[in-house]
Amino acid sequence: MLKITLAQTNPCVGDLGGNAGQIIAAIKQARQNNAGLVIFPELALTGYPPEDLLNKPDFIAKNLYYLEAIRRESKGIAVLLGFVDRSGGKIYNACAYFDNGVKKGVYHKIFLPNYGVFDEKRYFTAGKKPVFWKLNNYKFCVSICEDIWQDGFFTLSKGQRADFAVNISASPFHVGKVSARQKILSRAAKKLKAFLFYCNLSGGQDELVFDGTSMVFSPGGKAVACAKRFAVDTLNFDCDKNTRYPEKIVRRDEREEAFGALKLGLTDYVSKNGFKKVIVGVSGGIDSALVLALAAMALGRENVCGLLMPSKYTSPQTFRDAVRVCENFNVEYRAVNIDCLVNSYAKTLVKIFGDIKINKTEENLQARIRGTLLMAFSNRFGYLVLNTGNKSEVSCGYCTLYGDMVGGFGILKDLPKGLVYKVSRYINERTGGKIPVSIIRRPPSAELRPNQKDSDTLPEYAILDPILKMYVEGDCSADQIIKKGFAAATVKKVIGMVDANEYKRRQSPIGIKITPKAFGRDRRMPVTNRYVG
Repeated sequence: MLKITLAQTNPCVGDLGGNAGQIIAAIKQARQNNAGLVIFPELALTGYPPEDLLNKPDFIAKNLYYLEAIRRESKGIAVLLGFVDRSGGKIYNACAYFDNGVKKGVYHKIFLPNYGVFDEKRYFTAGKKPVFWKLNNYKFCVSICEDIWQDGFFTLSKGQRADFAVNISASPFHVGKVSARQKILSRAAKKLKAFLFYCNLSGGQDELVFDGTSMVFSPGGKAVACAKRFAVDTLNFDCDKNTRYPEKIVRRDEREEAFGALKLGLTDYVSKNGFKKVIVGVSGGIDSALVLALAAMALGRENVCGLLMPSKYTSPQTFRDAVRVCENFNVEYRAVNIDCLVNSYAKTLVKIFGDIKINKTEENLQARIRGTLLMAFSNRFGYLVLNTGNKSEVSCGYCTLYGDMVGGFGILKDLPKGLVYKVSRYINERTGGKIPVSIIRRPPSAELRPNQKDSDTLPEYAILDPILKMYVEGDCSADQIIKKGFAAATVKKVIGMVDANEYKRRQSPIGIKITPKAFGRDRRMPVTNRYVG
């Protein structure tokens, strides 16, 4: 029997010393627990993705320096570890194998992903073949993330048998990814006819969140052990070829998954970038209520400030709800009425324009005044401004540049409006209803003019979100979407709004990836673009 530990770490990109410290601490703990082998995720030493840091020779050299320090700490145990290898002037996404302080070998990732958020062919050279190593009386093979997703890996491994297989991974989260990943890994275990140990990163890195969920699969393809989701964790497993293990049921809940990713992504963005506190513009609407709730639950109420900025168009009920959500989460808040500022701007512009009627100009003035006030608090106190725009709005450009688009981090940027409501209800189930029900039930409105509703400009979200999913995430044409039963005029209007507002999205803050295709790293459209789909 061989005791194997999966060390699900949360590295910070570029923090080579800190990441090495995490790894060495986990090695010592695994050794104390009498593990024979401890496995770490893909690029656990550098963090993932290191992007253009990989173009710096000094970065590669220091990564190798810390790798050597880790080797010296690996006496009395075997270690598999993701790092960046350098050979013949080329660099490789690699896995090192140490056993009792001795470097036994290095594996180079063969299949380099170059789609979606991945850009590995820009940096790495592909490896040539799988490796099979021995540990005690066990023979095992190693793969890195994408390798196990490709049939070519099994073709290259044909004719070789192993007692177990290892896949070290940096697999980013999106809703539904855990289920898709489990199918791939189950299939791989069956093909290899061996136990499969899958070790994934945990943590937030800019737009990406890594959910962990490291797993062990039996040769029959059943999940028999699973680490925590969205957390640092160690998973210990006694590998015995002659033992039948019960299947582990991995629970899947869209709301719970989205909540976990948002919470972890926010926590790590704030902590890894050195912020202490955040500020949220609280309007009394569902989006800002959700952002405030997430911030309070992720960072602690003492690290969150709410700023209420009512105008003459803010209804008394909306203002009361803004106050209530701050008080329910016990968050400090301040209120600044913006009417005098709007009037001052209007008087100035009358001298230039001759008049200023209630139209987009005045609506955008209100949004930009609010954005300026939020940034003033950021400058004065060092708060990180959390943007509150959701994916449905960002997709259609239903937002104001330098107004409600300000902020250092857009938590909801990849969260469709329908999922905003689902996650809000999920939080209420966990907190006893701290987000006022009146916020959830009220028709959404920017409240920038009398009796305004989002549906004055946008289709109802129940119609808008499916169209956006097909067009943005599925790359469907207008005709394909119309054939699904949506009104032609509505489809063309939505597509027109999406296409016309790429310039706004380029200027929006980064935000947490939740869906299979997010704006930014996933979907990269030209701003100057005359193609009509």
